[in-house]
Amino acid sequence: MLACVGIALFLGFCALGTWQVHRLQWKLDLIDRVERRVHSAPLPPPPAASWPALDAKALEYQPTTLHGQWLPAQTVLTQATTALGAGFWVMTPLQQRDGTQVLVNRGFVPDSLRSAWNDAAQVAAATPAGDVSITGLLRATEPKGGFLRSNDPAGNRWYSRDVQAIAQARGLAQPAPFFVDAGLPDDGPTVVGETRRSSSAELQGQQWPQAGLTQIRFTNNHLVYALTWYGLALMVVGAAWLVVRHQRRTGG
Repeated sequence: MLACVGIALFLGFCALGTWQVHRLQWKLDLIDRVERRVHSAPLPPPPAASWPALDAKALEYQPTTLHGQWLPAQTVLTQATTALGAGFWVMTPLQQRDGTQVLVNRGFVPDSLRSAWNDAAQVAAATPAGDVSITGLLRATEPKGGFLRSNDPAGNRWYSRDVQAIAQARGLAQPAPFFVDAGLPDDGPTVVGETRRSSSAELQGQQWPQAGLTQIRFTNNHLVYALTWYGLALMVVGAAWLVVRHQRRTGG
């Protein structure tokens, strides 16, 4: 019985270590791909004809330039946690010249400004009219919601940037199957805003929304995890050897 438990633990720890090795390779590939892509030249967005078969994840973090007009009345706020603290992403559709719509993450606003950015009149006043050009990073949709939280379109509570659900809730006729994070990471803000408990006057004096906050640097602890699991597997082997040695001595 003890031998079966030892074998099961050894195989389990080895499997977990090997899984972390695969995760390590995936993370290194992701970091390399994102690093190369975010510094490439902006491209036009994928044409509407390609959208039905488009794999947005294969194009994530590609700099993209959009042209069109804002639809401020269709703005929604989605929950966000950033380097500036907790708050919301301001998601506003951009109507392109061909009549299609692309949901654009205009940037971050702190929780204290939520009511202002939920007010249709204030959003309209803070949104440029006429033709605009927006450069940002193409992103894949985030379906369903956040961790242990589901999006609530009826209550206008959004925990993820679910393009299809937001488009349906806002009545967008030809939405793109992706969204764009406005601004490039190098253009991000240098202030720390909400994380240092800025006063209301300071918050009002800053430029909101803050664009360019897309996370492009990812933690990579998979090698440590892999070594931990393999180390535990070796400990099982060591413990088994001690048990066998003890049994031989007592048996002798």
